[in-house]
Amino acid sequence: MDMQRSTICVVEDDSIMGESLRERLELEGFAVDWLTTARSASDAIRENRYDMLIFDDRLPDGSGGDLFSELNGSVAAMPPTLFITGYGSIDRAVSLLKLGAVDYVTKPFDIEDLLNKINTYCRREHTGDYEIASASPLGASRSMRKIDATLSQISRYATYVLITGESGVGKEETARRLHGLAFGGQTRPFIAVNCGALSESLLESELFGHERGAFTGAVRAKRGLFEQAHNGTLFLDEISEMPLSMQVKLLRVLQDRQITRVGGETTIPVDFRLTCATNRDLKACIEDKSFREDLYYRINVVHLEVPPLRERHEDIVWLAEQFLDVHNAVHPERRRLWAPAAKASLVRYTWPGNVRELKHCVERAWVLGDGPTIELSDLANGLEPDCAQGLEHVNELKRFLEGCERMHIVETLEENAWAVSRTAVALGISRKNLWERMRRLGIESVG
Repeated sequence: MDMQRSTICVVEDDSIMGESLRERLELEGFAVDWLTTARSASDAIRENRYDMLIFDDRLPDGSGGDLFSELNGSVAAMPPTLFITGYGSIDRAVSLLKLGAVDYVTKPFDIEDLLNKINTYCRREHTGDYEIASASPLGASRSMRKIDATLSQISRYATYVLITGESGVGKEETARRLHGLAFGGQTRPFIAVNCGALSESLLESELFGHERGAFTGAVRAKRGLFEQAHNGTLFLDEISEMPLSMQVKLLRVLQDRQITRVGGETTIPVDFRLTCATNRDLKACIEDKSFREDLYYRINVVHLEVPPLRERHEDIVWLAEQFLDVHNAVHPERRRLWAPAAKASLVRYTWPGNVRELKHCVERAWVLGDGPTIELSDLANGLEPDCAQGLEHVNELKRFLEGCERMHIVETLEENAWAVSRTAVALGISRKNLWERMRRLGIESVG
């Protein structure tokens, strides 16, 4: 065991869940011993020092509760123990807590919830905290900098990553960022497929490929996406839309690391990182039997939640400037700049379509507008009538001034690496005054 890090003993007989837990906890900086039976766990816990125990209550040779009771009466200092219960029985959970357990989770559980509980009860010497002071390639907001820091932390070892968030928030961009960090400057394939855009039969052919003559129209052999992603990343968007029959086949590929083309007999080894994305609650999908629980635990080793654009105001102007720069670079003869009123108004609109809507709005405003600057009216032309009306209301004096003030403070914070004292000097106000303004305008500090 690694005595430089806190060590957790996981007792879980399900191979998929046990392996997924071990991978994620190791990514979080823990040393992990994974055992599958009560007997082997009893021997290991008596012989080694653990900082925390995680027991599945149902084991092939007994219950986790019985194991805990046995150890509690014979081990001098029992570590904090958390139980995983399979049926969500309140009575059973209460009885485990009465035995001395510190907490419990019920299947299907959220890995982030489990990690929060582990961090509450298990003290570690190395927390692995990361901070980025300036804008990341994903955005300028604190939340996107944190996501980028997490991507940097996990990029070397994370084989399975699940990215969730509303439609249009930038899940694929996050996946591409992870891919770039994982392989550095190397040219490796990034293969993306929308699971909801293809029929079941077509999806199988796309993923596995096919041999010549496998079906009508198969005039030649074709490599599937699994093969194309070999030594790179496969990105499965809208994984919740994948048919159950295909979920079983995907799980088999992830376990065996080999595929057979449609109409073929030869097995082909494949090795790729898997990143999945969805805008749905997969735990709810498990409950309504539309998504497999074992696949959920396999792909959910690391879970990243990308917040909606309305919750990260700093990214709105940052992204809008990026999008405008792209058009200006392609057509320098028609270079356009932001009018102050239009730029300030961006942060007051809720952007229900998230980054995708903002991108289309900027593009339409650039194409359809006249003159050297993009005005508020140009932005309104780039939105649906009901949305444009909401945007135009920003022209009220108080809200307009607040938008300008917020944008200027955020830009100055960025210029000073989010150091509040230096920013206050640059703005010519006191540190306390700056804090009060940031609180009033909803600007989150870093660190």
